[in-house]
Amino acid sequence: MPLHAFRLHTILLSALGLAALGSVSAAQAETSHFFGRWTVSDDKPVYTKKGKLYKTIDIAPCGADFCGVSVADDGGCGATLFRFLTIHANTDDLIGHGLWGSIKKKVEVVYMTPDGEKPSLMIGLGADDFSFEGREGSMPTFQANYKNTGDAACMAGGHTS
Repeated sequence: MPLHAFRLHTILLSALGLAALGSVSAAQAETSHFFGRWTVSDDKPVYTKKGKLYKTIDIAPCGADFCGVSVADDGGCGATLFRFLTIHANTDDLIGHGLWGSIKKKVEVVYMTPDGEKPSLMIGLGADDFSFEGREGSMPTFQANYKNTGDAACMAGGHTS
């Protein structure tokens, strides 16, 4: 096989391999247990102005990633609050950064399936040393438990599905 044909063959195989990896990532994201509309399930939730952004959140694919989007009381789509890479779509613990007003804070999203109960999420925002599991470090600025109330309708950028 001539050298230029070998190079072309190698490039084509590499491109097909990358396309296949992209398909696996997209397939992972399509089945994530995080996807859906999540609403605070606390008995007596208290909201600050910034906390209302986290009262109801739609989590859905956004481009090659997946995002949490604020949902207003009237169902309108709000700000994109956080974004995670698709490779994390099927884990139970997400750690990254989310918006608290216009400020970025550390965000933790934990998927839980207590025995005999429906799945739920726990979301917290705080300083970089905040951790749900740590006994030391700062307290979260915001923390709430969520129940799934259906399919996500809001997507990043204010679009609806």
